[in-house]
Amino acid sequence: MAPLSSFVAALAIVYGFCGPLAAAHPGEAPHNVKEMANKMKRMSDMAEYQKSQLAKCADSPHMRELNERAIERRAALALQLRKERDLENTPMLDKRALADFKTWGKVNHNKTGSALSQSSKLSDLFGANASCIFTPDNANGPYYVKGEQIRSDVREKQPGVPMHLEMQFIDIKTCKPVPEVLVDIWSCNATGIYSGVSASGQGGLNTYFLRGVQKTDKDGVVNFDTIFPGHYGGRATHEHIVTHIGSKVEANGSYTGGTINHLSQLFFEQTLVSAVEATAPYNTNKIKLTLNDADGYTGYAASKAYDPFPNWLMLGNKLEQGLFVWALVGLDTTANVEKWATNTAYVDATGGHNNPKFDMGIVATPPNTHGKREEDEEVEEYEVLGAEV
Repeated sequence: MAPLSSFVAALAIVYGFCGPLAAAHPGEAPHNVKEMANKMKRMSDMAEYQKSQLAKCADSPHMRELNERAIERRAALALQLRKERDLENTPMLDKRALADFKTWGKVNHNKTGSALSQSSKLSDLFGANASCIFTPDNANGPYYVKGEQIRSDVREKQPGVPMHLEMQFIDIKTCKPVPEVLVDIWSCNATGIYSGVSASGQGGLNTYFLRGVQKTDKDGVVNFDTIFPGHYGGRATHEHIVTHIGSKVEANGSYTGGTINHLSQLFFEQTLVSAVEATAPYNTNKIKLTLNDADGYTGYAASKAYDPFPNWLMLGNKLEQGLFVWALVGLDTTANVEKWATNTAYVDATGGHNNPKFDMGIVATPPNTHGKREEDEEVEEYEVLGAEV
């Protein structure tokens, strides 16, 4: 593997120079405030537990080596993605240079790029804080489809801001990467429409855009090419994630068997969401954008226990040139959340089908995987939602 200094030198150059209206989905209507506050408190507890477990890994020799490989891998990948997009001579911006997205149109982008010298630390750009993990197991939502294809590029020509998503999964009990795990992602498109489901206003059973599955490698890593998700009524912008332990990859490019041990929703910084929403075709969606703070499933994001947002940077100086997004995920490989991972549809060799056993009653309920609490205790709304509630 090339030394870090070679990546610094290469990155120094690019940094220094230079549809139908979507409504809230069935089953996702907000619960009463106290019920949601209790759920948010449990999720915050789980996040703190995950963070404490991952923190124990930080000083282990194999974790330090893994982190160094991850930094080098992400740096190399960023350069590769820029080369594929003919952006090698275009200044690259990261989020540190984008504190105020509102001024983009008035700023000379060549001057806004963060300068990266030979002495700069790649860890500042491409590291992943142990607390920067997915939200704890979250509600699955009503549009999970089982049996999607093993593939890394899920775009299918969907318009929107290109997003290369890298996720690395670490066993929170052994502090080692988790290989051979199938990672299932899906999201709505730029105007709030989901593929794969027959619900009114959605893409239909035999559509597959923005859905796919990848197997983690020896370092617990998967990569997807997708687009930045759009939004629909009542929910903040998010990407769904499910992981399968013990599944078998079939010759037809799909998978069978295994146990779902994690389900979650990945959220994004509000400044980034707002900037993307100002571009086409996101800006054609007339449904009001729900902010992170107003989404009942992200309220716990304000917890001091963890940072729920992934790392990201722009591959060029325009959003339309693409984003590189990455996150470190703490995973409990012994967990089983099948009960909460009800699927509205499934795909087989003949196409998509509705699931007659779909449980609408549980789609908005997160798994009770708080780990350390002996029982669910009542919490006051203001403890989680703030004194204004």
